[in-house]
Amino acid sequence: MSKHPGDRHDGHPVTRFVALLEAELAALLYVPTWSLDSATTGDLVPRLAGLVAGVQELEARVVSHAGVLDLPGSIGARSLAAWLARTTRVTGAEASRKACLADDLAAHESVRVAMAEGRVHAEQAKVVAAAVDDLDGDHLSWRGKAEAHLLDEAAHHDAHDLKTLGRRILETLDPDKADEHEARLLEAEEARARKKTRFVIWDDGEGLAHGRFTLPSAQASMLRKAITALAAPKHVRATDGAGSYDHEKPTPERLGRAFGEYVERYPTDQLPAMGGVNATVVVTMTLDSLNGGLAAAHLDTGLALSPTEARRLACEAGIIPAVLDGAGHVLDLGRKRRFHTPAQRLAITLEQRHCQHPTCTTQAAYCHTHHGIPWSAGGTTDTRDAVLLCPFHHHQTHATGDTHPLRT
Repeated sequence: MSKHPGDRHDGHPVTRFVALLEAELAALLYVPTWSLDSATTGDLVPRLAGLVAGVQELEARVVSHAGVLDLPGSIGARSLAAWLARTTRVTGAEASRKACLADDLAAHESVRVAMAEGRVHAEQAKVVAAAVDDLDGDHLSWRGKAEAHLLDEAAHHDAHDLKTLGRRILETLDPDKADEHEARLLEAEEARARKKTRFVIWDDGEGLAHGRFTLPSAQASMLRKAITALAAPKHVRATDGAGSYDHEKPTPERLGRAFGEYVERYPTDQLPAMGGVNATVVVTMTLDSLNGGLAAAHLDTGLALSPTEARRLACEAGIIPAVLDGAGHVLDLGRKRRFHTPAQRLAITLEQRHCQHPTCTTQAAYCHTHHGIPWSAGGTTDTRDAVLLCPFHHHQTHATGDTHPLRT
């Protein structure tokens, strides 16, 4: 039942509609949906989406009117969004979206009508309004045609595609200016994105770090592609062996581990200098720990590591191992050039041609260059000490300490 039954017969038409809707929804509270057949269900979903859009348009109209009446001022709210958040108990972000939608619909009558009729939903309405508002200068007179065109396209495209169509709207209306218009919009969007870029990371003291970041879409796409490549099931199986990863798509855990691998393997020679030296992470450990002891190691960032993790990093990652004696004196500071140069790699490829494990014939192009004498044990980066190993046998060598005889 509606909390305001009298509104169903008296008052403003909007008030009567809201009271009727409240009553009808209350009557459906315990009506089961299991008896709906597939055809009816498939028909109801888009119809309900249209009804929701219509109700959202009505809500936006009433919210806009609340601003006209200065209801925010009646409670000392600083903005219409702040008043809406307080009144409806939605978050500030959601209240801002609702207030912005109210402004957009008030300024674009055709979009408002389309949403009221359920032909577009809130996401689409926002995109259409923004695309039309971007037409300025010589193209102000094109706004009506652009709005009508995008509203027609909304029947076939979601908000993301509509945004792309909006950027290219002049291809339909003024082809000679289309490229210039799109470039200007993209430059403005990228400039806004750069100003909003953020990176925050903190350690919880329990062995995990947490963070959040905001990146421009271009750089985020690059990061996503790199992480996904490292987390791809095919790559993981090649590295860890068959049966090591049974998911068809990377799981959140696998993506997290891939991100860690990405950080470990980022080429340090591409980093700028800090304090007169390049930003290379140094792991400090005793000679006993390097040779299998149990004493903890430390990064130069202050973080403590288990000896097992330190040995793995010293061998596989692009870091410098600093080996100390019992008195803390530096016995050896590892070499900075851990990876073979392209010229060295070419020479090694010509000599070895494929994986040097006796059971493997993986071609050189798909192999890693392995140090015959471990980097952490004083191995050098040259062609004499280099061995080609496929990802699986390279990982196996480091993970298990396999000392199988190689071809070279």
